[in-house]
Formats: sequence, C-alpha cells, structure tokens
Amino acid sequence: MCGEPRASEIGSTITVCGWVGRRREHGEHLAFVDLRDHTGLLQCVVDGSVDVRSEYVLSVTGTVSARPDGTVNDKLPTGEVELTDCTVEVLSVAEPPPFPLDERAEEVDETIRLRHRYLDLRRETMQDNLRKRARISSAIRSSMDGQGFVEVETPMLIASTPEGARDFVVPSRLHPGNFYALPQSPQLFKQLCMVGGLDRYYQIARCMRDEDLRADRQFEFSQLDLEMSFAGQQDVLDSVTTAVGAAVAAVGGEPIGDIPRITWREAMDRYGSDKPDIRFDMELVDLTEVFVDTGFNAFKAASIKGIVHRGGSESTSRNRLDDLTESAKRWGAKGLVWMRVEEADGGGVSLSSPIAKFLSEEELAAIADRLGAEAGDLCYLVADDWHRTCHVLGLLRLELGRPAVNEGGLRFLWVVDFPLFEDVDETSGRPVPAHHPFTMPHDEDVALLDGGPEELLAVRSQAYDLVLNGWELGSGSVRIHRAEVQSRIFDLLGIAPEEANAKFGFLLEAFRYGAPPHAGFAFGLDRLVALLLGADNIREVIAYPKTQSGGDPLTSAPGPIDRAHLEELGLRLLPQGT
Repeated sequence: MCGEPRASEIGSTITVCGWVGRRREHGEHLAFVDLRDHTGLLQCVVDGSVDVRSEYVLSVTGTVSARPDGTVNDKLPTGEVELTDCTVEVLSVAEPPPFPLDERAEEVDETIRLRHRYLDLRRETMQDNLRKRARISSAIRSSMDGQGFVEVETPMLIASTPEGARDFVVPSRLHPGNFYALPQSPQLFKQLCMVGGLDRYYQIARCMRDEDLRADRQFEFSQLDLEMSFAGQQDVLDSVTTAVGAAVAAVGGEPIGDIPRITWREAMDRYGSDKPDIRFDMELVDLTEVFVDTGFNAFKAASIKGIVHRGGSESTSRNRLDDLTESAKRWGAKGLVWMRVEEADGGGVSLSSPIAKFLSEEELAAIADRLGAEAGDLCYLVADDWHRTCHVLGLLRLELGRPAVNEGGLRFLWVVDFPLFEDVDETSGRPVPAHHPFTMPHDEDVALLDGGPEELLAVRSQAYDLVLNGWELGSGSVRIHRAEVQSRIFDLLGIAPEEANAKFGFLLEAFRYGAPPHAGFAFGLDRLVALLLGADNIREVIAYPKTQSGGDPLTSAPGPIDRAHLEELGLRLLPQGT
C-alpha cells in the first residue's frame, strides 16, 4: 500500500497502486509523482516522459530508496523514502476532478460533492470516517455477540404500522391496489422474537422514515436494535452501555465508565431539555419562590427560572439582547428578562435591567444570590408555565453556551422516567401518548391510570433515552406484556378492540400464546459515529446520503417512473394540485 514503505525497506523492490495526487517536474528528465491510496501517500521518481496527471490510476514498480539529504518530509509517515527506478503502468486515465480532493473540498458546495460522491469518498477525511464507522459497527456486533445476543434480520417489506413518522410505501405488483411499507423500526418483529424464545435479539437495522431532514436525520438510517426477555430497565441499560463502550474504544476513545442517570423531570428542571448537553454548566435555577408576593404582574402566578451567562455583560450588546428576546418569543415565551450584574457601591453586586424599577431591593438581591451572579455576568429570566419556562431557557442555554461538536469530550447521560402521556386532548379528554402504546407504566403509577387529566399526566413510563453531548442517541422501554394493562392503555387512548386488532393484530395474537416480560432499546448508529468522529452532520459519516431537501444528486432520485411500469403496478398519477 502507498502508505506502508519505511526506511527499513530501503533496497527492496515493490509495486504500489493508487491515484496520482499531484505531479511535480524535477529538471528536464525527471518528475515526482505523489501516489495515493487510503493508507497514505508515496513519492515516486519517474521519467519525465511519463504522461500521468492528477487522479490517473497507476501501478508503479520501483526500488525503495532513502530521500536525499534535506528532502525528508517529517509530515508524512513515508517521508524518509521514495520510489526510484520506476516502471509505470497507467491502469486508467482520468479527467480533471470538478473540485480538489483534499481539505479544500470542505469549502465546496455540498450538492456538488454529493453529485460526485465517488470522488468525494477518495478524500482522506471521508476514507477515515467510513473505515472508522466500519470498526464501530464491528465492535458493536462483537459486544452484542459476547453478551449472548443473537443477530436476527427482520423484514424490509412489512404492513404499514402507526409510528411517529410517515411510512415509505411500496406498491405490490402481485396484489394490485395493495402496498407494503418500509420499516420505520423493527419494533413489532423484535417483540415477536421474544414470544418466539429468542431471548436476546439484536440487529444493526436499516430503517426508513418519511420525515423532514436535518443535520442529524436522514430518510434512511442505521440503528442498533435490541430486545431482551425476562429483563428490566437496568438490564437493558447495562447491555447498551457495554456496547457503546466498545464502540468508543474501537476509535481510540477513553473508557466511558458508568453513565450517569437523571430523571426526565430533573433534566427539564436543570437543563430545560430532555436531551441535555452536560458538557457545560449554565443550569436553570428556580426563582418562583422569590416572587410569591411580588408586585410585578408579569411574574405573578408563573413558574420563573433563570440562568447566568458568566462574563456575558461586556460581550453582549443591546442589539444582541434584542435578538435573543425575539428568539425567546419565537420559542413560545411571552418575553425575556435580562439583567446586567454590576459591582455595587460598598461591595456586593447590583442588577441593572429595564424591569429593575418594578422589583423590590429584596427581590433583586435574591435573584443575584440564587443565581450566584457576579459582576460582569448577565442574567436571563423567563416567567411562564413550568414546561414553557424550561423549554425556552433550555434553548437559550444552548444558544449561549453550547460547545462545538468536537469540543468538551464525550458526555453520555441516561434520562429515565419519561411521562407516559405528553398531554390530554381538551376536546376528547383522552391522553396523548409520549411513546408507542406498548410502553409499560411504572408499577406504582398504574393506579393513576384511573384518575383525571392531572393524574394521567403524572404517570411515569418505564422509558429511557441515551443522550450524548445534547444529541438523543436512542430510546427504549420496558414493554407491556400483561393483557389487562394493555387493554387499559388502549381504552385510554380511544383504541377500540377492532382498531387495535387492525393495527397490531398479529402482535396481540402472539401475546395470547405466552409473552415473557421484555424490554428493549435502539440507538442511531449514524449519530453515534458522527459524534465519536467530531462531525457536526451525519451526512459526513454516510457513504451516500440525501441532501437536506431529500434529493440524491448522484442518481437524481427521486425521479419519475415509466408509464408502463405504473400500469403494471395498477397505478396512475393524478394531475398535480388535485
């Protein structure tokens, strides 16, 4: 390989193959050709008459020689040697590439890179990303095998099931008018594996969801999917932690140790997010008690929280404060209160703010004390209902303090005890599920299922998420396997027996034949690889991704289908706009 020759091989005759990185003339009769493959680069000294250009594919046979004094390149692993007395065979000629195949490609429009992805993949960064991804996948498989899991492949053509996003559907030629769906996850099939006695299932599964794309989301993605029988939450968390630890070790990361755990309520209270980035402080502080008897109407009967931007007073202009206030309003707040922290005459600090005149000296002092504010800091307060206050300050916290994706190390976190229901519909009075309808509530909360809206919203689920640096890697839960609990959940959600049978009949029928207690999890492989490699976009760790608009510049997908093919499938297209 081009990156392998070393000084210990001087005098050896070798053959290397690869692509021409660049050619440099050396006098009238010689040229230096940098030959490149995924292992590195080797300088070859060739006859000046040899006609090779950038990205030509060559086979070069020559003698490994020491570079002349003063020409050693310490930046290259092969920098002490070069290939001389070369015989060159041109295996393939090449046109000039549409963009440079080095770090300068990062400045090229991504659509152009994706249009010529086969060239983009030659770059050192992309080679490194995809090869490390392969190592991560291999490490995960080895970890799961070592823990006694069995790899099972589940179908790619399934019945459409109600999930969190739209299905991609596939028309059936043999059954005109009927459709398969591509799986959003193997959820129901892996639960059937538990009924089938495959007590520890796993799969690195391909999944498809027709949802809006962004930096951490694609139509098609890979996830580690697992399920365990006769197991509870702790068993799943332990197995996933072991697998993730193996993935980190595969790319030279530090041991992750025990992953800390907080409840959903604590995550929202402290960080304003159910996927908190704990690489930095700036935690939310509850100030509601400070304003129990306030005369400031905007702070009455509200949940009030604040955060401190350390040293932010000097670096934050009034225009920036206005922009942040507008952002807070877009996020759902009625407004944003800011306070500059200054040194007070006689010691201590004072708070300067447009609303300071509406607050008592005691309230201002309590704000500074509870937030631990110091001179030069900038305080932000939001007053609204508890959920909106947490949400807005959580987004503001990220806006002000979140490190770059490749900074601050790897900070994993388990978030547990999510609510079973996220809301209660005012019209129907029925709860809105926060997860799929097979998620088991906490045993001690089952009695609350018979209560009103307030009790229903207090029901905790046995659901859990794995978070890394503010990205949700994946989620899972203990599943309902008891018929009476499942019937109660279906009834609360307004799913009649006929509808339940139509949507989940094959699973419910299987459960009648003896379903073991089981629990599972799935995490996104693309997201994990991106974070481990310091990429801020999962497209950088996927060989052939779609653009953010869902298109594929390489193959021009999606595209039209031939009319004859449509007729064979029993389909016709309606005019656009109908």
